[in-house]
Amino acid sequence: MLIVGGGSGIARALVRELLARGDEVIVGGRRPETLGDDAGEAGDRLRSVRIDLADEASIAAAANLGPLDFVVSFAAAHANGPIHELKRDAIVTAFDAKVIGPILLAKHLAPSIRPGGGFLLFSGVAAWKPSAGLAVMATTNGAVSFLVEALAVELAPVRAVAISPGIIDSGAWDTLGEQEKSKMFSETAADNPARRIGSVNDIVSAVRFAMDNTFVTGTTLHVDGGGRLA
Repeated sequence: MLIVGGGSGIARALVRELLARGDEVIVGGRRPETLGDDAGEAGDRLRSVRIDLADEASIAAAANLGPLDFVVSFAAAHANGPIHELKRDAIVTAFDAKVIGPILLAKHLAPSIRPGGGFLLFSGVAAWKPSAGLAVMATTNGAVSFLVEALAVELAPVRAVAISPGIIDSGAWDTLGEQEKSKMFSETAADNPARRIGSVNDIVSAVRFAMDNTFVTGTTLHVDGGGRLA
């Protein structure tokens, strides 16, 4: 299992889950980190490698990692703000992380995927519920969903699935401060058909489903509490 962009709360929870069930995990990123407690008693079942989704050579080198059950990409780079303030370099970086990089992952790593496995990419609710200042996020997340459809057809029987989270209490919102975060979560939960905020486990369980159900491919799993409909 190769997980690209393994530093987020959701990614680290997934690493722990996969190690707990006995999987071998490789975490890839621009700055391979020391995973510390995530490793636990994993020993050599957990490794890290340098993979920069804006550097095709680093992606091509990952082909030497050997057979893989799944390649999961959590990578993201935000280029948020009003259209008239957007910088081209930030836009390109966002597309490198969410769209161009995953295409290159498929280019170089599809031959390494074991039967029944595939690619799992992350979209997001902003694609279905855009708002001012998030045009790039909406576009890249939408592109991910179209990309997995195309990959599922072209790479078959290698699978391709996207997960589109809604608002998740993963630690990503902590920078708002406790008061503002609590207010935002309460307002979002009141609007969501599920009437709550998502948890890290909601996403991890969706990832497990996408990996384990070999009849799922070319689709986006919306794990957003119905937020895209609110």
